[in-house]
Amino acid sequence: MDTGIGATLRDARNRRKIGLSEVEAAIKIRVRYLQAIENEEWDALPGGAYTRGFIRTYAQYLGLDGERLADDYRRATAPPGGAERAPKRVEPVPTGARKPRSRLSSRLLIGAVSLLLVAVVVGIALAGGDGSSSTPSPAAKNESEPGAREVQQSTTPAAKPGVAVRLVATAEVWACLLDAAEKALVDGQILAAGEEAGPFRSSGFELALGNGSVEMFVDGERAEIEESSSPVGYAVDERGKVSPLEEGERPSCE
Repeated sequence: MDTGIGATLRDARNRRKIGLSEVEAAIKIRVRYLQAIENEEWDALPGGAYTRGFIRTYAQYLGLDGERLADDYRRATAPPGGAERAPKRVEPVPTGARKPRSRLSSRLLIGAVSLLLVAVVVGIALAGGDGSSSTPSPAAKNESEPGAREVQQSTTPAAKPGVAVRLVATAEVWACLLDAAEKALVDGQILAAGEEAGPFRSSGFELALGNGSVEMFVDGERAEIEESSSPVGYAVDERGKVSPLEEGERPSCE
């Protein structure tokens, strides 16, 4: 399907006398993907938001209207009915079935632990009130004094649930970040080099990236991100553990 997208990009690159290897080094997209775009071999690309992100980034690097060309690709490749095909896998599925992760079970576990802690606190309070002495302890006297309770509450910060995630782009990169409720916090945006997103707080996250040009911080600690010019993805659980996501498991922010 000839849409003119590839020819437009190839002509712009040739006018600037830039080789594909130079483009790869600048925008972190592999040469084979750049060649596939210029030849409009769409089946050789991941598809969906990943391919649109590649086209947008490549066009903007050449000084072209990346949004228009990415939209031209979306209209040209969308099947009848407007539904876009799901991004295909670029790596084989690993052997052994992987159990689906359940956000619901994580939330139920957190709720059960919270209720147990409340029950323990209430039990301790009731046990302390069974003493025969009617003389209040010094601590009780202090709590009964005006303003004492407010002072104690203000000096004891409440622990915030979940983990905090912050992204810092080291080069231009497409990013999609969802929280535990599948709300898009970074909605398929192109982050410029040095641009930050977050911090965001949730009991879990799912992240998809057009390449590995990102530093991710979880609760202030830098997480390990694969150095890659191809799309990558990660999950962050409620304890802050970072795990890689396979191609078909990554969010697409569609």
